[in-house]
Amino acid sequence: MTGRFPIRSSLARAAIAALGLGSIASPALAQSYQCRLPAQLSVPAITPDAPPRRLPVTGYTLAVRWSPEFCKGREGQARHARQCSHRAGRFGMVVHGLWPESGRTWPQWCGSQRLLTARDLRPNMCLSPSASLLARQWAKHGSCMTRRPATYFKVTRILWNGLRWPDFDRISREDDLKASTIRTRFVDANPGWTRAAVGVKLNSRGWLQELRLCYDKRFMPKTCDRARFGARDAVRVKIWRGL
Repeated sequence: MTGRFPIRSSLARAAIAALGLGSIASPALAQSYQCRLPAQLSVPAITPDAPPRRLPVTGYTLAVRWSPEFCKGREGQARHARQCSHRAGRFGMVVHGLWPESGRTWPQWCGSQRLLTARDLRPNMCLSPSASLLARQWAKHGSCMTRRPATYFKVTRILWNGLRWPDFDRISREDDLKASTIRTRFVDANPGWTRAAVGVKLNSRGWLQELRLCYDKRFMPKTCDRARFGARDAVRVKIWRGL
């Protein structure tokens, strides 16, 4: 290790090795019904909302957001137009972010001398269809993992491409739907994962918001802590289809 960062590109190599992948498809796609990459893209300015916290990385969380629930009531908002207006496509699961962990807390806003460019963002715009969200995830989380934004997003794409997604539209129609059902369907689609490594985040009304997928520092699935595990198995769940 050099400071808080793995040796250059070793982060991506670790992710590739953990998933048994020899290469990475490009561009990565969300669980989308359709998606079109933008012809032009600007890089939003991001202002930190908390002090830097530089800590050793002990694991990771890949947070994936259920887009129909996120977009409920946001369809007409300009800031969420790409994801929610349906003009750029329709989305199912999308990446919220890849977050480094450090025991019971997390590093954040570590800073970087590398400028984020449109070239860094564009390949991810079907995976995580918001330039502002991508820029914030790099500034808040990615800068604590690696020096280069391209590496951070490459690792995110590698992890995404190593996953298979069950049909959440179909799952939403299951009788007696519970958090345990969602974990079981995900594990059935992804051999090597256990239900203990799949966090389920619901909103206050019991609708599915996100999955929190827990990894160790070698990018192997590991048991989530209580906060990331979220809803207990017996909790009833609703899934908004957005149709």
